[in-house]
Amino acid sequence: MYAVIKTGGKQYKVAAGENIKVEQIAADVGQEVVLDQVLAIGSGTELKVGTPWVSGASVKATVVAQGKHDKVRIFKMRRRKHYQKHGGHRQAYTELQISSVSA
Repeated sequence: MYAVIKTGGKQYKVAAGENIKVEQIAADVGQEVVLDQVLAIGSGTELKVGTPWVSGASVKATVVAQGKHDKVRIFKMRRRKHYQKHGGHRQAYTELQISSVSA
C-alpha cells in the first residue's frame, strides 16, 4: 500500500518502511508524526483519490534526523564593472521513516 502526501508545499509518494527527506518539521528526533494531508492512496491496481484529501486517511512517521542539505553556491558578476557578489544557502530538512499508511 502506498500514499501520496503533501507536506512543506511538495508532494511525496510514500510506502511503509521508506525513508524520505522533507522540508523541516518542528519535531524532535524519535518523535512520531502524523501526516494527515493525504492526496491519494493506492494498493495494487486500485487507487483512491481525494478531493482534495482522502477522508480518514493518515500516514504515521518517525523523525530519524534533522539536518541541512549541501550548500548551494550563489555567484553574481557583472563583466568589466568590477562587481562580484558571493552568497550561499543551506536548506534545512527533516528525515522521516514511514511506519504505516492507513486508510
